[in-house]
Amino acid sequence: MTVTADAKTGDELAPREDLVTLTIDDVEVSVPKGTLVIRAAELIGIDIPRFCDHPLLDPVGACRQCLVEIPDAGNGRGMPKPQASCTIEVAPGMVIKTQVTSPVADKAQHGQLEFLLINHPLDCPICDKGGECPLQNQAMSHGNGETRFTDVKRTYPKPINISAQVLLDRERCVLCARCTRFSEQVAGDPFITLIERGALQQVGIYERQPFESYFSGNTIQICPVGALTSAAYRFRSRPFDLVSTPSVAEHDACGSAIRVDHRRGIVMRRLAGDDPEVNEEWITDKDRFAFRYGRGEDRLTRPLVREDGALRPASWPEAIDVAVRGLAAAGSSVGVLTGGRLTLEDAYGYSKFARSVLGTNNIDFRSRPHTAEEADFLAATVAGTGPLWGDWGVTYAELERASSVLMVSFEPEEEAGTVFLRLRKAFRKKGLTSWTLAPYLSNGARKMGATLIPTVPGAEASVLEHLPADVVLDSRSVILVGERAAQSSGALSAVLSLSQQTGARLAWIPRRAGDRGAIEAGCLPNLLPGGRPVSDAAARIDTATTWSVDAVPSLEGRDADEMLISAANRELAALIVAGVDPSDFIDPQVAIDGLEAAGFVVSIEARASLVTERADVVFPVSLIEERAGSFMNWEGRHRRFEVVIEKNNSMTDLRVLSALADGMGSDLGLRNAARARAELLELGRWEGQRPAAPRIEPARVGRPGHGTAVLATWRLALDASRALDGEGPLRATARTPVARMSARTAADGGVDGRVIIGNDRGSLTLPVEIVPTMTDGVVWVPNRAPGLAVSEHLAASAGDIVTIGPAAQPDAEPVDRTGAGS
Repeated sequence: MTVTADAKTGDELAPREDLVTLTIDDVEVSVPKGTLVIRAAELIGIDIPRFCDHPLLDPVGACRQCLVEIPDAGNGRGMPKPQASCTIEVAPGMVIKTQVTSPVADKAQHGQLEFLLINHPLDCPICDKGGECPLQNQAMSHGNGETRFTDVKRTYPKPINISAQVLLDRERCVLCARCTRFSEQVAGDPFITLIERGALQQVGIYERQPFESYFSGNTIQICPVGALTSAAYRFRSRPFDLVSTPSVAEHDACGSAIRVDHRRGIVMRRLAGDDPEVNEEWITDKDRFAFRYGRGEDRLTRPLVREDGALRPASWPEAIDVAVRGLAAAGSSVGVLTGGRLTLEDAYGYSKFARSVLGTNNIDFRSRPHTAEEADFLAATVAGTGPLWGDWGVTYAELERASSVLMVSFEPEEEAGTVFLRLRKAFRKKGLTSWTLAPYLSNGARKMGATLIPTVPGAEASVLEHLPADVVLDSRSVILVGERAAQSSGALSAVLSLSQQTGARLAWIPRRAGDRGAIEAGCLPNLLPGGRPVSDAAARIDTATTWSVDAVPSLEGRDADEMLISAANRELAALIVAGVDPSDFIDPQVAIDGLEAAGFVVSIEARASLVTERADVVFPVSLIEERAGSFMNWEGRHRRFEVVIEKNNSMTDLRVLSALADGMGSDLGLRNAARARAELLELGRWEGQRPAAPRIEPARVGRPGHGTAVLATWRLALDASRALDGEGPLRATARTPVARMSARTAADGGVDGRVIIGNDRGSLTLPVEIVPTMTDGVVWVPNRAPGLAVSEHLAASAGDIVTIGPAAQPDAEPVDRTGAGS
């Protein structure tokens, strides 16, 4: 089949004029100039054995397994010896003979494979790779039936810890350099390398630079021989025992494709899926390893109702009846708080339930720092856009093609790992120019080749209005703005203005998987599904008609903070809470006070939490692998997934909401994800006038005095997230929490070694790291370090003024990097 039109636009594709014609095994083939011989052979169905070759890594020719005969190199002369097809580019008139037609190539491949097996141990019966091992498979298809090697094989002590998560069996390694090339080229973390020479050559680590990478698990998956294994999966199962199901990662807004392998109703491991348009073949370690969080003792399995001040188990009918009575008594004085775990379909269910059953627009998915400016920005710019509606905005591919990228309040490596990998790829392959508005140049930004635009937290809007002269944006540029921009007054308004002035395309990238879909579902106090403004009468009629109700409420609802404060002041009679962690708010105590003071609280959750402890009714729902649904990633791309683990009578959020609606005399009509998705698509996106964009002036930033500094903070990819519960080896790979500041700031505060950061709410004590690129007068700390959460200790956000001072030096303690103590 020949593709003649673009799949997205339908436009006719221009024919390639840079094709090179050559002959492979007597078959003439034309391929683009620069194609490797091994790729050209693949196009006509010839599989040349290989170990070091990988389509997303630079060619290296390390294993020499892909040898072919070249009787004519395109210049009328042949090459005297077999050549590695993974390193040679095609040439016009070239003649290639693979093992299919050439005895020379076939003998060379057999000999090389015999050489690789000389010291390889007979571990196949116990090796994690057994059953899916390229070496095993190719030894059968291209190797000799018996070995001629009779000497003693080389052995090493095993395994050794490359990190707490990645283990190395050195005698299995065939020195293909896939792991070291991935670490250096793709992730930018060159903490492992090939050391020694000759027969002693092996993979090694830098003693003073531990293998701390958010992407280290990819080296396990691409290792062709089982030399690298996972501490969490080692000796747990065999590939032929597993059932594999494609799915989507739930830990960030990237929408990465994954493969879930399970056995007897238990997920054993997760691997990266192959999706060239999204994550290619890579995923973060959090997406790969963090899936046991639902197996702890805090997993909810039965409904709970509060009686005499304590929660007790109840039947489903009893719990539904109690919840219905409580919600009916509250009337429309109810707030609905949804979190980032919800799928698109679940979020749509909550949005419809709030409007059509409860009669309120009090609904908000933003269980994090947020503002009215952000709500207006999302309504004007984000809602009702994206591939779900046939509108292709900024995509991963466009990030690679961009002339330049400006990042505002966004750290890709920490907040969207797959986006980071694409930007790093664009920098390595095409020299992408990028800038980041940040208080200092982070390690992730450095690996992307980004240039720092020094910015004091809270001053983003002012900086955007007066960018340096060398920051040039055009219609091929992309502005990436993170959810943290909501904490800086005027920043989102300034981003919109800059995009309009320069023609640069704009993309908003949240941190959580469900946030983008929640916007389309209408989980905002000012938005109905499909980007319909609550304030527009035609939008309300449109929605009411599809829902078969008389009307939807016209008054704009309260946001998440306002709902919790209103509940604390007893101005709201009830709350429905799903997937919300009070620790994600600026001041968790305000959230807890609201939950405790609310007259009636319904919690719909998979695990016990601070919310369920304070609820009057608790409904247990299924984990992500136990339900079907979809996420919308930051592109607006629809990422569907099916049930991985079948559970009898598994309750999803939609089923709970439908049961509550039935009890209150309404038909929600959303018994499953397919029905919810179909109804949302039937409703469609809003084609009327979009809400006005926000126009907020830049805020005045406080100036720190002696012994004070402006606080900078953001979440790290691996921190105190509950999603890491049960993942000791993964937690052990998290970055050591430190406070970062400039040498001048440290000197002004009298800080040396350790610092106390405080305000009127509390304090944090952390070791100090002096960063040369840090803006003076700023101190950065991780937002949710284990036991050191900014929200819980300071109740502060980025841009607030905090005190800094010297702290006593603790006694030195050994650092456990094995994960054994985690």
